[in-house]
Amino acid sequence: MGSTVYRFGQYTLDADRRRLSRDGQRVEVDSRALELLCHLVECRDRVVPEEELLDKIGHGHGYESGKDALADWLRTARLAIGDGERHQWLIHTVQPRGYRFVARVAADSGTRAVASGDTSTADADHEVIRFCRSADGTRIAYALTGKGRPLVKTANWLTRLDLDRSMPMWAHWFDGLTRGRQLVRYDERGCGLSEWTLRSFTLDDLVADLDCVADAVGLDRFPLLGVSQGAAVAVAYAARYPERVSRLVLVSAFSRGQMARAGSDTERAAAEVDLKVARAGWRSQDSSFLRYFASQFLADATPAEWDAFAAYQRQTTSPDNGLRFLEEFGRIDVSGTAHRVICPTLIVHARDDARVPVAQALELATLIPDSRLILLEGRNHLFAADDPAWPTFLSHLEVFLAEE
Repeated sequence: MGSTVYRFGQYTLDADRRRLSRDGQRVEVDSRALELLCHLVECRDRVVPEEELLDKIGHGHGYESGKDALADWLRTARLAIGDGERHQWLIHTVQPRGYRFVARVAADSGTRAVASGDTSTADADHEVIRFCRSADGTRIAYALTGKGRPLVKTANWLTRLDLDRSMPMWAHWFDGLTRGRQLVRYDERGCGLSEWTLRSFTLDDLVADLDCVADAVGLDRFPLLGVSQGAAVAVAYAARYPERVSRLVLVSAFSRGQMARAGSDTERAAAEVDLKVARAGWRSQDSSFLRYFASQFLADATPAEWDAFAAYQRQTTSPDNGLRFLEEFGRIDVSGTAHRVICPTLIVHARDDARVPVAQALELATLIPDSRLILLEGRNHLFAADDPAWPTFLSHLEVFLAEE
């Protein structure tokens, strides 16, 4: 019988042979820390109490002395897989005194591969990353995940194709968006696996990037999903290429960026302050500034999760690019072209979105002729896995796409 192999992000864990690899290269780990990691991955469907871990790997340690040893083993295991005490993307501490492995995992027993949370098929785990060139020659990375009819998701910062599926911030999006469909996604120019050297960064460039991905995949007509600033790109694309977009889904969307929609000196000052805080955080890496920025995206998250959001930012792009993104996004304005979108459009927004006011969703619903608006209770700009709005959004999405 073959050994059980678990894959998450760039890592492969052979549980039977007790071997951890990163991108094919073996990672040397203390045997107790590796045993702890194996147990957490194998029991990833639940919170594992401290007592259970000590009983499993303590081997003679008393409870009090064992707690100190457990803390060391846990720290070593986290470091081995690129996790940490502050940004617990992979191993979450769950109070009181329990731990859970939360990254999306594909398990391969030698005969079949099944993703954690999916007992039917490994289709959603089949993923290929490819590259294409946009109109100005910029290299764009894109990925195809799952099988079925296509659903194209516009790029929105912050993403990185090779890491997103193992990040709690995005992992549940893959589970939801690949149900019976093939998800087509890509990294924005300037971030992720796409080219970081920005020749130009305009709305036209972002539309061209989307177009080159659709062409590279060989799509003539397809449903299009846009999240946050990616929604503005989706609106611009659907308005420019109405023959290619069959249905449009806009989540946490805006028609005008924060600076573009500022109608008074007070609103302009607020937009400037917001940008200055983000700029200070990026340049100084001061946690107070970074947490403020993260809290606008994940209003209901914990400080540790805000720190994790900030840590992930650093893996997706450079500080200079990040600041340029924020400046350009603030100036985006598709309010003058949204009326040219002719396909059926679903607009979903949290009523108390901390990043983009609900008035922006109302504006888009007014501008796009064949649109329907769904307002959900909540404050998160990016719907979290445990957000009550998340399953409701998925239900509306499935019904809307089924009508195609």
